[in-house]
Amino acid sequence: MNNIKYLAAVLIGIAGLGLHQAKADSIGFDLSQGNPAISGYTGPYAHVQVTWVDSTHATVTFTSLFNGGNTYLMGDGGTVALQVNATTFNSSVAATNSFPGFAVPQVVGTGPGNEDGFGNFNLTVDLFDGYTNSANMVVVSLTNVSGTWASAANVLINNSHLTRAAAHIFVAAGAIPDPNASALATGYAGEGGAIVPDGGTTVMLLGTALGALGMARRFFRR
Repeated sequence: MNNIKYLAAVLIGIAGLGLHQAKADSIGFDLSQGNPAISGYTGPYAHVQVTWVDSTHATVTFTSLFNGGNTYLMGDGGTVALQVNATTFNSSVAATNSFPGFAVPQVVGTGPGNEDGFGNFNLTVDLFDGYTNSANMVVVSLTNVSGTWASAANVLINNSHLTRAAAHIFVAAGAIPDPNASALATGYAGEGGAIVPDGGTTVMLLGTALGALGMARRFFRR
């Protein structure tokens, strides 16, 4: 019986450590504040997911959202922007648009820049041209050259406008945007929601730990 109690304490400790790490590995938030050009359209406009890979690598994924009868695509100058928590870093970008008829988005530039209404960022991504070359997903891969990140929550920091991320939004009517129609409006959106830890991994780790505890109890009974 003492062995079971000891093993149970060890497994609970391991589970607790795993749960802490799971919460730190991925965080998400929405770009729910629109500048005056799009603030009349129902947000949030895009979701941002920050995934910590290791101490010097992370990915940030921007995904378009559908709200208020409109789809919010991302494109043109300042397609997406990040305030990266690093003095020196490298980045690579992949952009896609899964809706039929749109051109394959082409990245034409990266570097510091301003997002109208949300201030300056140390990384902005520019896609070629406008609405028909916009994206509904942009993935930014980051490498920290000047230091390390302890978790997903450390990868980004607030800029002077207290915003970690922003995007250039094209408001497209309907759940399936028409590339032959013009955007209803274009403007910028920034962060306005709370940090949301990744959910599924936490539950999975807890279930694994409890299952291991049950197997250990059966072993000692034998």
